[in-house]
Amino acid sequence: MTTRFQTETAQLVTKGGARRPRLTGGGVTERRGKTPASRSIRSVLRHAALIICAIVMLYPLLWMLVSSLRPNEEIFNSPGLLPVDLDFTNYFVGWTALSSPFGVYLINSVIIVVGSIIGNLVSCSLAAYAFARLNFRGRKIFFAIMLLTIMLPFQVVLVPQYILFSNLGWLNTFWPLILPKVLGTDSFFIFLMVQFIRGIPKELDEAARIDGCGHFRTFFQVILPLMVPALATTAVFTFIWTWNEFFGAIVYLTAPDVFTVPVALGQFTDSQAGSDWGAMFAMSIVSLVPVFFAFLFGQKYLVKGIATTGLK
Repeated sequence: MTTRFQTETAQLVTKGGARRPRLTGGGVTERRGKTPASRSIRSVLRHAALIICAIVMLYPLLWMLVSSLRPNEEIFNSPGLLPVDLDFTNYFVGWTALSSPFGVYLINSVIIVVGSIIGNLVSCSLAAYAFARLNFRGRKIFFAIMLLTIMLPFQVVLVPQYILFSNLGWLNTFWPLILPKVLGTDSFFIFLMVQFIRGIPKELDEAARIDGCGHFRTFFQVILPLMVPALATTAVFTFIWTWNEFFGAIVYLTAPDVFTVPVALGQFTDSQAGSDWGAMFAMSIVSLVPVFFAFLFGQKYLVKGIATTGLK
């Protein structure tokens, strides 16, 4: 009986092609494919290519870090990454080179970033819940208009916003950079949260409604705890985009004592008197530290939020 089974299996393998499993005399299935040695070689080559690409992408950052430890006359004369002497003079010079210590500009950026993150999290989450869960007249039309504003360049609304904030007397204050976030003008994050809320089962809303919860209690006690991944993503991207904001900051902030980090870094370049590249590179490294920690801790909370989604 075993011999007959082996014969029929061999015939099926012959008819089906050479790539199908074949039954050996011991009943073990063999499959033609790549050998372990070839798979190891391909894995090594793949990882080597990724390492080379990573080095190419990290070279400008590493070069800037090394250049911040060199005198100005040696920065552009040596493209290597091994400094001869470590000189931290650029950090001391750059910290006090402008009209105010560089720590003032860091504090200004932190205030704007914190206000923007809080504004985006509150306004965008509430607007997203309204679009995803509430049935009101014109919801689809308003949602379409909101999506259209994603394609609207910032420069289009800059002039009317500038006139408005100028009439309110808010120039050289942080309000022109924080207030739009409080009003939910970042349509991308609203759309992101709407899509996330639509993935949450509506049975949870119905159960909360049976327990006597209104829309606010349903949002804060049921929906909001499940939105941790979307909220973390919004917070991380808001931090990075606001921290690196240069155009809006240079338009609304003209007094040196309210400059943000990107505007302050621009003060190190001067076409007439010359640029202090070493001090600028040093302060650029300092300004990258908060972004590095934002990625480091933001990724942790993103993974944690995704892993615990649905368990709260």
